[in-house]
Amino acid sequence: MNNIVIWGIIGAGLLIIIVCAIIRTQKDIERINVTLNKIAKQVGVQDTVTNELKSLILDGKKIEAIKKYRMVTGLGLLEAKEYVDSLCEKELK
Repeated sequence: MNNIVIWGIIGAGLLIIIVCAIIRTQKDIERINVTLNKIAKQVGVQDTVTNELKSLILDGKKIEAIKKYRMVTGLGLLEAKEYVDSLCEKELK
């Protein structure tokens, strides 16, 4: 077998392993954030991030709200957008 093919297969395998590790880490972070939010709610810690996001949404800065939520939580773009969209729906009601 050609060396290039072998190295290509090894590279593809490593890439798959790295992508799986990244996905697993993102899911772990999401689970930890959910747990921390539950603990904070029980202890009575004010959710200043959500209040700040709502303020950005009301100011018409939805993209900035998504960026802020991603920065704070470490979540991906899709998850952050879905969360901010859910806040938008709550604000409209």
